[in-house]
Amino acid sequence: MLMLTQAQINDFRRVLERRFVEVREDIRQALLQSDQQSYIELAGRVGDLEDSSAADLLVDVALADMDRHVREVRDIDAALLRIADGSYGFCIDCGDGIAAERLEAYPTAQRCVVCQTIYERQHMPKRSWSL
Repeated sequence: MLMLTQAQINDFRRVLERRFVEVREDIRQALLQSDQQSYIELAGRVGDLEDSSAADLLVDVALADMDRHVREVRDIDAALLRIADGSYGFCIDCGDGIAAERLEAYPTAQRCVVCQTIYERQHMPKRSWSL
């Protein structure tokens, strides 16, 4: 079982807190921007169906970006809570330690690589390919 040192945990806490501030600022900027240029404003200037589709696409991209930011804030908050309760760095499925290299690449990781792979296989939508 891998164990993180207190120094490593403190480093991860600082990284997570810094990223939390960055993402919240990204959200704030996106909300300010959406207030300044709403879909109604875009759609009101739309001249034809292609322009309308472009406006719809811009809104969809902005919403997807916002959703990604919100998920990241939630993941960071959950990681900070795990640091606070002493469970950070341990897989939520098997309880083994998560490799420091994985946490360096993905500080909000909840699972070790093996359990994450299993989780993704079980929760990925089934796709059927046809030609």
